[in-house]
Amino acid sequence: MKILYAVQGTGNGHLCRALDIIPALKKFGEVDVLVSGIQADIGLPFDVKYKLHGLSFIFGKSGGVDLWRTFMSSTVRKFIQEINSLPVENYDLIINDFEPISAWACQSRDIPCVGLSHQIAALDAASPKSEESDMLGKFIMKNYAPSSSSYGFHFKSYSNQIFTPVIRQSIRELDPQDKGHYTVYLPAYDDAHLLKNLAKFPDVKWDVYSKHNKRPFTVKNVSINPIQSDTFVKSMANSSGVLCGAGFETPAEALFLGKKLLVVPMKNQYEQHLNAAALEQMGVPVIFNLKKKNDYAIESWLNSETKITVDYPDNTQEIISSIVEKHK
Repeated sequence: MKILYAVQGTGNGHLCRALDIIPALKKFGEVDVLVSGIQADIGLPFDVKYKLHGLSFIFGKSGGVDLWRTFMSSTVRKFIQEINSLPVENYDLIINDFEPISAWACQSRDIPCVGLSHQIAALDAASPKSEESDMLGKFIMKNYAPSSSSYGFHFKSYSNQIFTPVIRQSIRELDPQDKGHYTVYLPAYDDAHLLKNLAKFPDVKWDVYSKHNKRPFTVKNVSINPIQSDTFVKSMANSSGVLCGAGFETPAEALFLGKKLLVVPMKNQYEQHLNAAALEQMGVPVIFNLKKKNDYAIESWLNSETKITVDYPDNTQEIISSIVEKHK
């Protein structure tokens, strides 16, 4: 059996999930990996047959997605060329994690494509929804990577087609400690914004992981570090709490590790507002920016001992096996 597993390369969450999904798929045959996008900070320890430009959302510096740079980074001609040149007809099974090139290649040639992503679960009617009616964001999410069959991952199993998060083995093997610092991952904010806002809490040791700097440095009580998967995971495992965007993998891993969590959804990112709605329903505090008006909410979170208990079983192989058996 020849399988194409296509992964979105914007951010790191999709690639983290792929670390466990690819070995599960390899039990059923030959697996070719496709990664598209230009915003990831980690690599895969597998051969990647197709490395494509795709469509990536570019992070801004003050809390959101930079829509102009996103548009300018994605030329229509290149996108169409990549769709037309991808030989999806050569595969017995195509599984897609919110990856647009393979999805539209299948769509244009009437070839089945199995969607397996968090975005599918976030859009499911049974999942919590944001009060914000972002029609454009919803339209983009629904049409970005179309699929003929759909399954998803979410913070809870809201329906039969939705599974709890894939927690990579490197996270499951950790022995979490509390060494007193707070781990921060807010890629839509530049270092200047973070230093300015986090320094307002001088008694807190902040361990920041930044997309905007390649060298570590420290200013007062704030340490800025380049993103390296191993050091970030170690920092999170040894933290008192995690302050991050309302993505999927990092909040899910923080909850799995039993960490206190505070999330800041990105502006112009509909998916993160859906995630924030789900997390808030679970009891996780949510703020929408780092402005002065939210200082009290941050202070309250720092002083709180509330942690959310989750049950995320190690059932990735079982999930993949059931999908492959149904669609092979």
